[in-house]
Amino acid sequence: MRQPSQPPAQPAPLPAADLAPGPFVGQPPALPAPLAPAESVGRHLRWQVLLALAGILILTTLIGYSAINVETVMVPAQGGEFREGVAGSPKYINPLRCDVTEIDADLCALLFRGLTRVDTDGRIVPDLAETWSYSADGLTYEFRLREGQFWDDGVPITVDDVIYTVSILQDPSVYSLPALSSLWQAITVTRVDDRTVRFTLSEVFSPFLEYTAIGLLPKHIYESMPAVDVVNQMSTNPVGSGPMKVAEMSAEHIKLVPNPFYGGRTPWIDSLELRYYPDHPSVFPAFAAGDLEGVSRIPPEAIAEAQANDEMTVFSSALPSYLNVTLNLNNPNTPFFQDQAVRQALLYAIDRERLVTEIALGQGIVAHSPILPENWAYSDAVRRYPFDPVTARGLLDGAGWVDTNNDGIREKDGRNLEFVLHTSDDPTRVALINQIAQDWAQVGVRAVPTPVSFAGLVNDYLVPRRFEAVLIGWENPGDPDPYPLWHSTQREGAGQNYAGWSNEDADLLMERARAELSEVGRREIYGELQQIFAEEVPSLLLYYPVYSYGVSNRVSNVQMGALNAPAQRFAGFGDWFMVTKRVPESQAAGMAVPTPPQASPAAEGAATATPDATPDEAAATPTP
Repeated sequence: MRQPSQPPAQPAPLPAADLAPGPFVGQPPALPAPLAPAESVGRHLRWQVLLALAGILILTTLIGYSAINVETVMVPAQGGEFREGVAGSPKYINPLRCDVTEIDADLCALLFRGLTRVDTDGRIVPDLAETWSYSADGLTYEFRLREGQFWDDGVPITVDDVIYTVSILQDPSVYSLPALSSLWQAITVTRVDDRTVRFTLSEVFSPFLEYTAIGLLPKHIYESMPAVDVVNQMSTNPVGSGPMKVAEMSAEHIKLVPNPFYGGRTPWIDSLELRYYPDHPSVFPAFAAGDLEGVSRIPPEAIAEAQANDEMTVFSSALPSYLNVTLNLNNPNTPFFQDQAVRQALLYAIDRERLVTEIALGQGIVAHSPILPENWAYSDAVRRYPFDPVTARGLLDGAGWVDTNNDGIREKDGRNLEFVLHTSDDPTRVALINQIAQDWAQVGVRAVPTPVSFAGLVNDYLVPRRFEAVLIGWENPGDPDPYPLWHSTQREGAGQNYAGWSNEDADLLMERARAELSEVGRREIYGELQQIFAEEVPSLLLYYPVYSYGVSNRVSNVQMGALNAPAQRFAGFGDWFMVTKRVPESQAAGMAVPTPPQASPAAEGAATATPDATPDEAAATPTP
């Protein structure tokens, strides 16, 4: 309830003393004259200005103090274009034709993905598929696709794309891929659901997983084209699912940019351009002129120049290949190759370290097994053959090969220990056979070095088995299955057991390995096989070639170890950067600190995901 209001209280009267007369008795004291309006405002503003200036001074002092005491670091920033020089130009840009040229392989790795991929040690790891499983009998495999996977045009990747890709490989009109076609034609592919696909094999084949690393084709792009055109025509506007996509291409170059639908963090560098040159030596002048940040391959004769260049860091890795002298064990002109002691003597007599140092110019690692050292199946517990001409002479003496007429050539039963040694006309290969012939001459063996064209070597000598001995290189990436090159069933026809080696124990081991699904079991089997190979010496292993790659020091955070193939040099491209910015140290967590490229020593072996093996046909590729 409201209360009645009270009138304001009146002030009490002043005491008398307070009114005593003073100097101004009878009148109030005079007040100062009032200020003019302008003068009053001016004084007020002056106070505000002074306060503002004081605040600015204090703030500047605090900022300066903070700048002095807050640590900052350089971190990656978006930007830059990475330009690399490559030899030649692509022929297909097609995930089914990756092995045609080296640049085709480079583009396959950047533009396409398969259900799986092959890791640096030859193991199969997930890619578009998140998981897979296989039946106890090893005949059925099921793969489940990851969610949220897209082609670089934004269309979702589905099981239909998997089935379509297999249908192209199975098409009888596709004659250009005989090895892949024969494998896939024996496999049934079934759609289980939107994300699951099933493969049913006709027989157990443990290397099968490697074939699931083949890049997929987008059905929505190619389904209206004949299968033979899909395989044989060059794609001028490829659509893929890899980390990069094509932005532009011409007769001089191809430019890639990050695929916005790939997922994950966008690479720091805005684009990757591959510029085409006639050959590898032609790339160096462009790098020296500052036109390139990368040199795709440094040949052995250019290694010294590259290593002396202060603007370049050189990376090296052993390749999934080896050079060897293949001996024709079934040639009637060279029956002595059937003698294990003679084969061992020939290997002891070769100074392989010298071949690597003086002819390969350090770009090789002496080989002791047809399986590369970094592959999961490699065994170090094998017999080795260091350069030992004394032992070589002893073995030849013991086998009855002696120089009775002092002409420098050993003989037995009226036959000289001599033969023709072929190779391609590549200068390095020619130098190798000349040096090997000199080494053998020191122990009484005569080899006649005979270079021919690479096409002639393969078509006129290797395939028809019309040779005595041949120096050749073999690429054997991915799964370590040696069946195509060394099983006795591959001695004739389309098989690539050109040496004609036949060993029952080795055959059984290779067959068991193909039927064994566990890695542990296969490793044990391949360990035994490598021991037999080292004792038998069906061919003379020389060395694993080393691949070298150059990167400008303008590019930071480049790190490389062992590579399965040269194309894998871009595996860490998303972490490379060329532009930096400065930020407080507290904001730099998880961001790479700028460092020049970090070179690593050549790795002893590698594996790659180039699948071209089949149960009945060759998996290795001869190299020129």
